[in-house]
Amino acid sequence: MKTTKSFTFDAAHFLPDHKGKCANMHGHTYRLEVSVARNNGILGNGGSDEGMVIDFADLKAIVKAEVIDKMDHKVLNDVLPFRTTAENMADHIFKVLTDKLQASGVIVDRIKLWETPDSYVEACYE
Repeated sequence: MKTTKSFTFDAAHFLPDHKGKCANMHGHTYRLEVSVARNNGILGNGGSDEGMVIDFADLKAIVKAEVIDKMDHKVLNDVLPFRTTAENMADHIFKVLTDKLQASGVIVDRIKLWETPDSYVEACYE
């Protein structure tokens, strides 16, 4: 069983020394899909999360605080310590959310990050 929540955020970036147009500052409306599961495969069995992987509101709050608030309407080159490719960003988001969720028994199964409406990268749990 997996739970998935989608988000959007707007941000600008550039890729220094890139051979294409992305070397210049430009912006995207990113779409982020976060899919999570329980690390033991068993749904919550007590309290308000009974029968859930995670409450959608809780997942939304975590992703908003850990990712969206830090990237939305920012120049990504100014806030991220790596080359701001979609691949590097998806990997970063996967690791940040994994660190935040693991204590609650929830694992990040997949991160999908769309840079454009028809192009995305995917980071998956292995």
